[in-house]
Amino acid sequence: MKNINIISDKLSRRGFLNTTAIIAAGTLIPTFNSCGNNKQIVKSNEKSGIILNSKYAGVQIGAITYSFRDLKGGLEETIKACTDAGISSVELMGTGIEDYLGAPNSKNVFELKEWRKSHGTLEKYAQLRNKFNDAGINIHIYKWVAGNTEDELDYSFKVAKALGAIGISDELNESNAQQMGSIAAQNGMYAILHNHFQYAETNFNVEKLLSYSPANMLNFDIGHYFGSTGLNPTEFIRNYHERIASIHLKDKTGKSNTTQENKNQVWGQGETPMSEVLLLIRDKKWPIYCDIELEYSVAPWSSSVKEVRICKEYCRQILI
Repeated sequence: MKNINIISDKLSRRGFLNTTAIIAAGTLIPTFNSCGNNKQIVKSNEKSGIILNSKYAGVQIGAITYSFRDLKGGLEETIKACTDAGISSVELMGTGIEDYLGAPNSKNVFELKEWRKSHGTLEKYAQLRNKFNDAGINIHIYKWVAGNTEDELDYSFKVAKALGAIGISDELNESNAQQMGSIAAQNGMYAILHNHFQYAETNFNVEKLLSYSPANMLNFDIGHYFGSTGLNPTEFIRNYHERIASIHLKDKTGKSNTTQENKNQVWGQGETPMSEVLLLIRDKKWPIYCDIELEYSVAPWSSSVKEVRICKEYCRQILI
């Protein structure tokens, strides 16, 4: 694939495991470096004295909080999971957030809409941002929308901005590319579109989807890309790095694997060239968030928190 500039105005698992024991407000599309709460937040855990910082050699390693989906303690437990795993930046899943902030029962659509419009609701999100920041965690992307109307999407981006995110992530498809991009632009934010197996489809055209708005960016899942196409994701990243806001990291078998094609694997046991990807981003100094998405099955003797910490250490050892 050729490099593109769509904006016309230029707007060994065992050995590894042993080591683990040890957007500011605006009206224009901002440059990536200045968009949102993009400065690394480094906080000290008062009890342990550990400094929470998962940025290595200039590459921010984070996680999508979907990785902790097995936890049942709500948002407080999610924050604790991030700190215990040593993760200082997240793509925050919006599931349950409104309930946590005191929204009425979501089945009552009218009451919920009134709550969203009420004075002080966005302030609740700003306070939630502070709660994460006080724990040493930056929210760089929010994965949630209130709905698909213009008003609902506009509200969603305002919520994401209050959380300090650079934008909202959603599925990479025609509808989202057309609807979300312009409203993201109006809010000085990004519509960050996530792929599953689209790149393996014969007629899929990512350039067309990006062309709908300069605010359309990619949340490029290298595991899904490699597993479904068999192609090395580094070439795609080289060509589209200016339109990639974040990357989902996972290890998978490739398309050519005859025994288990396109299957999630414990990191280091799959075939996804994660080292190549991380080193490319490090060496090019591209400001792309790299987020752990824990999708392989967690062994009964482990936990999602432990596995995310192992994955983070896997990245650290590659980068330093």
